[in-house]
Amino acid sequence: MERKSFAEMHCSIAQCLEIVGEWWSMLIVRDALLGVCNFDQFQRRLGISRNILALRLSRLVEAGVMTKVLYSERPPRFEYRLTEKGRDLWPIVTAMRQWGDRYAAPGGPPLVLRHTECGRMSEPVFTCSNCGGKVDAEVMDALPGPGAVEPLVGRWQPA
Repeated sequence: MERKSFAEMHCSIAQCLEIVGEWWSMLIVRDALLGVCNFDQFQRRLGISRNILALRLSRLVEAGVMTKVLYSERPPRFEYRLTEKGRDLWPIVTAMRQWGDRYAAPGGPPLVLRHTECGRMSEPVFTCSNCGGKVDAEVMDALPGPGAVEPLVGRWQPA
């Protein structure tokens, strides 16, 4: 089944999904954030077929999420490194991990985070960029932004 394109949809979430919405792509980004950088490492860790991995890496490079860097000329070998655009996916990967830890990890989280500045175990939280207060769907209103083309406004709807 061919994947639907969101390229024409006027929505930042749809545009993000257009680039990284295919499930292998986010797992590749996850592994790259953990330091994996060469094809064989990705293939071993993910258990993905080589042709699918090559296609996903090619799409991530084409989208500017990763860059392909030659590290051996004979034979030609490449590393795949995250660009700034790719590293900016860290909060998304982290939010997905937190959701999975809460709802899909009955044995406990398979990975925990330590804040390098204080040395303590930590979980990132969303905070207001102005006052520093914790934010979630219950305290945020959705208003039209400068690129809005349709009047989608209101309060996010928590359960």
